[in-house]
Amino acid sequence: MLRAAGYVSIEPTTNSRDVIKLHQRNRYDLILLDLQMPGMDGFEVMDGLKAIETSGDLPILVITAQPGHKLRALKAGAKDFVSKPFDLAEVLARVRNMLEIRLLHMETRRLFERLLLNVPPQAIAERLKGRSEVAGNSFTEIIADSFPEVTVLFADIVDFTKFSEGLSAESLVNVLNDVFSRFDGIADIRGLEKIKTIGDAYMAVAGLPEPVADHAARAAHMALDMLEVLGRFNKQYHHSLRVRIGMSSGAAVAGVIGKRKFVYDLRGDAVNTSSRMESYGVPGRIQATEATRRHLGAAFLLETRGAIDVKGKGVMSTWFLNGRNGQVCAVAQDAAQAG
Repeated sequence: MLRAAGYVSIEPTTNSRDVIKLHQRNRYDLILLDLQMPGMDGFEVMDGLKAIETSGDLPILVITAQPGHKLRALKAGAKDFVSKPFDLAEVLARVRNMLEIRLLHMETRRLFERLLLNVPPQAIAERLKGRSEVAGNSFTEIIADSFPEVTVLFADIVDFTKFSEGLSAESLVNVLNDVFSRFDGIADIRGLEKIKTIGDAYMAVAGLPEPVADHAARAAHMALDMLEVLGRFNKQYHHSLRVRIGMSSGAAVAGVIGKRKFVYDLRGDAVNTSSRMESYGVPGRIQATEATRRHLGAAFLLETRGAIDVKGKGVMSTWFLNGRNGQVCAVAQDAAQAG
């Protein structure tokens, strides 16, 4: 009947024990399951299928002549039923509806996964995905991880409010999107996780969700690349944007906040201090803490700024990152002189 209606990928079996093995191998879009069978009845088959379909989504259309079995089957996880003796038109209509629902579910799931991967780091997205399959796309548990050593990078476009005067909203968004997309590309190459953007500020971190020993070096490379990329952007579009960058190394806690419109965010002393390094910094330059300088060692060129009084932190010894060893960051120097 189904083949005559145009369904070609069909595998019939009269052995109920084969159903679980067949579905594990082929992952069918629809299983028409008789409830009264020798060996294992349909309810036992459904229990076995639940071990495969861990999300609880059983693509099962049960066939039964017992009225009392209908409700029991639906409670057991079946999506619909057909009563014996059955009508061909009814069977085909229910099969078509079931397959359409299955397709919609799969498309929704794929969209959910794509959106999920665009928000937190991939490792965190996989953890959220696993929990959503159990909880029905609601995140009931808090994800929070402590990291003893990371390097946080904050960047802020200087005088962006003044720059935006006279620009249309579309032009303003296009500028930020272009600049931040370039920063995103650097983060991917250098191995940092972008945490968020707030207005014209950009935040990234090295050393999570997988700890790495060279977290400070990764952040330093990104900071230097950001100055170079912004210089090329200015040259291409005849702008004169400048950025202040702050870096700090230390402990942080990262986790998913919220159940809807959730964000993967970062908290801790390294975050607060990095933000201070940016706000107390110099346009066109990269300011780092003593902790970050110790991690960087001789691989980078650093210039002491001396002690500065930082709100909430007191007097701190800070450093300017000027370039990689053997390669001074000309863009940073030019920008600092222009400032």
